[in-house]
Amino acid sequence: MKLLKEFTIPFVGLKVGKHHFEYKVEQAFFEHFEYEDFNDVNINVDLELDKKSTLLALHFKISGWVNINCDLTNEPFNQSVENEFDLVVKFGDEYNDENIDILILPHGTYEVSIQQYIYELIILAVPIKRIHPGVEDGTLDSEILEKLEELSPKLKDKKDKEEETDPRWNTLKKLLTDK
Repeated sequence: MKLLKEFTIPFVGLKVGKHHFEYKVEQAFFEHFEYEDFNDVNINVDLELDKKSTLLALHFKISGWVNINCDLTNEPFNQSVENEFDLVVKFGDEYNDENIDILILPHGTYEVSIQQYIYELIILAVPIKRIHPGVEDGTLDSEILEKLEELSPKLKDKKDKEEETDPRWNTLKKLLTDK
């Protein structure tokens, strides 16, 4: 996958200490990854990079919203997302990203790409079950909700259940009460 230049941090020229980076993630970012579940995106990424003599410590913090479709009604709505993630970048003989929160870059590397981490952080911040807030509080008027309500199985009253019992069981019930 082609790297996006704006999400590549050249750390070789930075002084030892903390550095702050801010990014604005929009729909074009997800089009680059060919991810089509979001209708629109507005997310701010705050990244604090703590450069030390032998490693880099990155702290990601995202906040904003993604516009997605409801799983029940297919109505679009803005889902707020917030998430945090810590990443440690160490230096070794070869590239290794097998650990979730440790990235090993080869010696002599002068930049680190963070686009994949931001992508995964946002995707994992969105709930698996996406329900429109209007469905939960009952304020959403939708044809789909009305049709679902119409077609849903109705719970029968207790009296109806008693009337529907097979009469052959009544004789057995008398045995229980005759003791």
